[in-house]
Amino acid sequence: MIIQSKKVWIADQFFAAAIEVKNGKIVNVLPYGSKPADVDYGDKRIVPGFLDIHCHGAYTFDTNDAHEEGLRAWTKGIVEEGVTGFLPTTITQSEEVLTKAVANVAKVMEEGYEGAEILGIHFEGPYLDMKYKGAQPEQFIVKGTKEQFERYQAAAKGNIKYITMATETDEDFEFVKYLVANGVVVSIGHSAATYDQAVMAYANGASSMTHVYNGMTPYNHRENGLVGAAFRLRTMYGEIICDGNHSTTAALNNFFMSKGPDYSIMVSDALMAKGTPIGSKFLFGGNEIVIYPDGSAHLTGAGNLAGSTLKINQGLRILVEEAMVPFNYAINSCTINPARCLGIDDRKGKIGVGYDADMVVLDTDYDVIQTYCKGIAQL
Repeated sequence: MIIQSKKVWIADQFFAAAIEVKNGKIVNVLPYGSKPADVDYGDKRIVPGFLDIHCHGAYTFDTNDAHEEGLRAWTKGIVEEGVTGFLPTTITQSEEVLTKAVANVAKVMEEGYEGAEILGIHFEGPYLDMKYKGAQPEQFIVKGTKEQFERYQAAAKGNIKYITMATETDEDFEFVKYLVANGVVVSIGHSAATYDQAVMAYANGASSMTHVYNGMTPYNHRENGLVGAAFRLRTMYGEIICDGNHSTTAALNNFFMSKGPDYSIMVSDALMAKGTPIGSKFLFGGNEIVIYPDGSAHLTGAGNLAGSTLKINQGLRILVEEAMVPFNYAINSCTINPARCLGIDDRKGKIGVGYDADMVVLDTDYDVIQTYCKGIAQL
């Protein structure tokens, strides 16, 4: 199969090209019009498939629900926003609930599904800070131990690839070092860490931060906090929710321009409420949440932000058109940067020979015209 466009994202620019796909891989990138094309998208933009490494659910399914068909419906549905790979993300709960949740993801990965690829599991909690817990249920927050995590990873069949934790609770960073040595990306989040503690966590193996600005110590010109560390540690990845609600567009611009093009990661932090009407109410980690008119999710009692219903293609639009972030910074944040963070940038994150044929065709308003997962059209 050959698809082509006058605007294919290659080498940090839009370039007229044809992409030849065979057995789910890109086998040739050719000059536009050099061979008969099966599909010609004209001036429509073709970009790499989007990756979302922090998303809890959609279409009334939550990762903690541990329902096989709910997860399968999610993998099929999420392609509508251009996502071709993602990490189903847990929320703090009892060991019983979390064990069932990760086992369910592993089972679906093993038995098969359609649509976007499940790249592994993002384990958010329960190893968090009480003050910065956000919507995470405090009764289940515990200190991380190797012994308990080994039980979770066994249930997940080795598929926990990324963990959010308050690294300052790990004396001498022994747990952090164990996780990194066993191939798990450690991300500092829901954390009361100081700037200095963040630097030490980075030096001991932590390589990312979870939803920067939210669930962490704020920036002050004398006490720089985790937000200050996110700005200063420019070779440390930082997730950021790009819905314009969790952070203003000015804050988004500040983060991206400080971080540069290679270490920012757009995430949706989307909840099971994605794809449901405004005003819908759900239980999230045992707490009731409601969807506001702007698409954000809040605890019904305290009113705290609890997550989003962001679609990644709309996050891209917000970054470029409203936050005025350069296009290459923005597109990298949902393609090659998360791929590199997870260590899968040899097959995911860009359009090139040898890569999975994961691509998105965008209209001028960032609506998704078509999504290809390993060369298979999804829409």
